[in-house]
Amino acid sequence: MTVCPCCGFKFKGDLQSDGCASCGARAVGPPLSKPASELPFYGRALFVGTSGGIILAVFLVATLVALFQSPTVSFRFWSVVSAAETAAWRLKWIALPAIVFTLWAGALVRASIRRDPKRFAGGRFATSGLAVTALVGMLIATFIGITIPERMRQSQLGSDAAVYAQGYTIQRALLEYRSRFGSLPTSLDDLRALPDFDGSIAGALAGIDSGAYNPGAEFASLPKKKPRTLRGAALRDATLRTTDDAPGGGLAFTKYELRLPGQDKKLGTEDDWMVRDGVISKPVDPDEQLRPADDARQP
Repeated sequence: MTVCPCCGFKFKGDLQSDGCASCGARAVGPPLSKPASELPFYGRALFVGTSGGIILAVFLVATLVALFQSPTVSFRFWSVVSAAETAAWRLKWIALPAIVFTLWAGALVRASIRRDPKRFAGGRFATSGLAVTALVGMLIATFIGITIPERMRQSQLGSDAAVYAQGYTIQRALLEYRSRFGSLPTSLDDLRALPDFDGSIAGALAGIDSGAYNPGAEFASLPKKKPRTLRGAALRDATLRTTDDAPGGGLAFTKYELRLPGQDKKLGTEDDWMVRDGVISKPVDPDEQLRPADDARQP
């Protein structure tokens, strides 16, 4: 089978005497004989070694960029480590897949070099490239792993801050409502009557069921002049809520309870937050609760 060097057509025959059956090209002479000795090919080893160097250079550049983006540029050890952690998180979706692919392809290329060392050279260079690639992968994985607890803590703080902001916004709206009308509202829907130029009140009330809000009032009632069958103090405190049979006519609500959804965004679960008269209480983690004290030993 002869392949025409001009058009690539494959045919049976002699290119010098018959010519190409497709384009008609003819050879000017017989093909050159193979050289007595051939130099080994460095291309495969160069590919593996260069890939490892590029990955290392990208990680170092990302670390320097993170270092110079910090408020105080310092080349101290922990400053560089912190910058490397930031670079690892920025490159995780790009560098890690590239490292896995480079290790897989580089291992295949390195195996082919070892099978035919006379034809392919640069085995040590390819091995160095694989080692550098694996080292960068281990560094990125390590920096990501050691920062996961801190990032989880920061994420939890961010979630808590969002709930605090929601609770304080509703508290501000309740105080404004009481300042205007002399009483807390009977329902959270009444807060929508307040001016809300920036939409903060509407945003804080979004997703909160009306049953999560429970207003109440404390008042003192004087005893009547007619004889009473029960004896007790002259004054008594009573709490009225919207769910009770409250007397109408000018009753001013002075306190309230409000439940805010936690991370699951659902009310009535264990992670609900409680707001009592402006005091926001975080749900207690069962793992953080104190264990009951051991019984005292008998002497």
